[in-house]
Amino acid sequence: MSSLAAELGIRRQLARSTPSGKLEHVAKLRNTGHRVAMVGDGVNDAAVLAAADVGIALADGAALAQASAAIVVAGRDLERLPRLFDTARRARRVMRQNLGWAIAYNAVALPLAALGFVPPWLASLGMAASSLVVTLNALRLARPAGAAA
Repeated sequence: MSSLAAELGIRRQLARSTPSGKLEHVAKLRNTGHRVAMVGDGVNDAAVLAAADVGIALADGAALAQASAAIVVAGRDLERLPRLFDTARRARRVMRQNLGWAIAYNAVALPLAALGFVPPWLASLGMAASSLVVTLNALRLARPAGAAA
């Protein structure tokens, strides 16, 4: 196994296979409940990039591979993949936080406002503040992972 695969937590990898062999392998993995990420750059990778849960093409690769992939990584540097996966995990975490905040805020604030316990101007101000909190939380993704808050 390559060191990149190990760094990404990939237990199994397939290299130097025919396009039909790659498709069969992806189909077998998906049918057994696995999530599949495929990295490719050639025309022969297009079908399997589209069949994978996450298709990742390289910007230097064939246009058909790029069109079939969900993600296009700039350049040919595969060392960017760990950062890509880390950013995806961080984005999912922030989205869940924002969704949780929005649900909690609306579950409390809307009934209070509807029942007249909160004046309309204060409810409006609270909604704006809630949107600001969600936006500022999402902006944290623009900072590199591990940067000081």
